[in-house]
Amino acid sequence: MSLFNTVRNTIVPVHKEGYPFVAAFFVASLVLGWIFKPLFWIGMIFTLWCAYFFRDPERVTPQDDDLVISPADGKVSAIQMVTPPAELNLGSEPMLRISVFMNVFNCHVNRAPMRGRIVSINYRSGSFVNAELDKASEDNERNGLVIETHHGQIGVVQIAGLVARRILCWTNPNEPVDAGERFGLIRFGSRLDVFLPAGAAPRVSLGQTAVAGETVIAEFASAKGPVISRRS
Repeated sequence: MSLFNTVRNTIVPVHKEGYPFVAAFFVASLVLGWIFKPLFWIGMIFTLWCAYFFRDPERVTPQDDDLVISPADGKVSAIQMVTPPAELNLGSEPMLRISVFMNVFNCHVNRAPMRGRIVSINYRSGSFVNAELDKASEDNERNGLVIETHHGQIGVVQIAGLVARRILCWTNPNEPVDAGERFGLIRFGSRLDVFLPAGAAPRVSLGQTAVAGETVIAEFASAKGPVISRRS
């Protein structure tokens, strides 16, 4: 039983959104193998990569209304004061923006950075330039969420990248959301921007690797007691 639990805890589940893609890659591998046997193994490598891309690991999220948790796995690519996108209706004053860039090897399940209530969801069509570039925030296809939190409204923007062609969002306006709760996914390679109001201080550095649902990227207060966690 101990060995069984070890294997079960080691294998990361695949999100249901990835099932059709994994199946398609596998069928393609069979067809290619029928044509030329070595192509089967090449196809299987891509099938395993597809399953790896759509992995949905369990995360342990700090439960503290003063903490801002990373909404994505990836590299912190920007920490700066910028004006939020107009469609978020967060005003014209600069806000702290922390960006996390996801490459094709990162887990792409997106998680809420703070506990609160979804105020609005705004989708904008656009281009598909490299999501690591700063202009991607304005030019690329994106989906923006506004969350009412203990510290006011924050913005979370899913930005499509050079390869990404589909942004998924599973939540709706007026629904409650917990920190670390899954709310969306982007296929394949993209970026998440978090816009924070005054009082938030960064807790990450440029180039740092962030883990969705676990890494604290900003904080509104300090000198507090112990922080509890929730597994999800």
